[in-house]
Amino acid sequence: MTTHKWQFASRFRRHAFGWRSDTPIQRIKEALAEIKAVARKDPVLAAEGAVTLLEKLSPALEQVDSSSGALGTAVNRAIDTLVPIIAKADVDRRVRQRWLERLWQALQDDEIPYIESLGEHWGELCGTPELAVVWVDELLPLVEHVWSPRSTGHGFFKGTSACLASLYAADRHDQLLALLERAPFKWWHDRKWGVKALVATGKKAEAIRYAEQSRGLNDPSWQIAEACEDILLSSGLADDAYRRYAIEANQGTTNLATFRAIAKKYPSTPPEQILRDLVASTPGAEGKWFAAAKDAGLFNVAIELATTSPTDPRTLARAARDFAESQPEFAVAAGLASLRWISLGHGFEITGTDVLDAYSAVMKAASTASVDAQQIKTRIRDLLTSTPTGNQLMKSVLAHHLAT
Repeated sequence: MTTHKWQFASRFRRHAFGWRSDTPIQRIKEALAEIKAVARKDPVLAAEGAVTLLEKLSPALEQVDSSSGALGTAVNRAIDTLVPIIAKADVDRRVRQRWLERLWQALQDDEIPYIESLGEHWGELCGTPELAVVWVDELLPLVEHVWSPRSTGHGFFKGTSACLASLYAADRHDQLLALLERAPFKWWHDRKWGVKALVATGKKAEAIRYAEQSRGLNDPSWQIAEACEDILLSSGLADDAYRRYAIEANQGTTNLATFRAIAKKYPSTPPEQILRDLVASTPGAEGKWFAAAKDAGLFNVAIELATTSPTDPRTLARAARDFAESQPEFAVAAGLASLRWISLGHGFEITGTDVLDAYSAVMKAASTASVDAQQIKTRIRDLLTSTPTGNQLMKSVLAHHLAT
């Protein structure tokens, strides 16, 4: 293999970075770009570079403050990028084994840890079942020892994930399941390999039961649901997958992201049904699905939610403003709902500007919809008089506008 001078190598010396995480994150991105550029012309050289970067990551990052999670995310993404480059490289067994030995040493030296998820890719990194068997023979006795009742190590071994992944890659499914039965704790992190083994042998129903039995106080229920959902979808049982797991398996960072994820995965399920099922899953917070309904074009459902459950007044005012021309009836209803929730005391640190924004949006939409302005003003006055104490901010801000 030809010698190549990697630009990133000198930037990832031990303790190369201080406590701030922004610079190392940027350096990781630059290193990945360099390796991917080489991969287009020389995949084997790129794989060598990927191994080198993985070796250098943890020692270089030891002094960085990773409490925000951003650095850990960057490293995990790097691993997800680098593993396929190494796995797909067309090299003989001797070269691949040497790469694996270097990566194994990097795993053992990973103190923080940063690259521990590399073990989950060990079967893929082995490249062939035959090489996976070599690593099974190396790691299995150690896992059996730490998982034995006589062990004093609390069942922990840095190579456990690599062993389980190697057993799976070596097609030793029965041996993998038997080993998992000896585990001192039922952790999904380990037992997901049992689910994979059962699926690989065609025992999908048993795989779902096995996954469900893995639920525990500290296990990621959404990951278990996601695995079960994938099994049912791969079996052509979309209706069962939707009914049993869709909502739990597709939770996004926002309600809108959750709705979009489910709608994309289940195109044959009507969007309104998906939305109403999501609303039903969060009783008491129906209004928080307003944005999802609006973006899905379900304007009637959106207004239904906004008028029956507290909804952020600013979100409603923005909707009224944005849809004043294209959906004026919806915009009028959204603007009035915004003013109603303000009058009832909802919204965080509502200001006079927020009140005027909602009022202006609803009046503009009313004009587009050919709704009489006095009619809208009367409805707003009724809002203010129908609340027990009214809203002094709204009354003072809109006094001049409502007087005419």
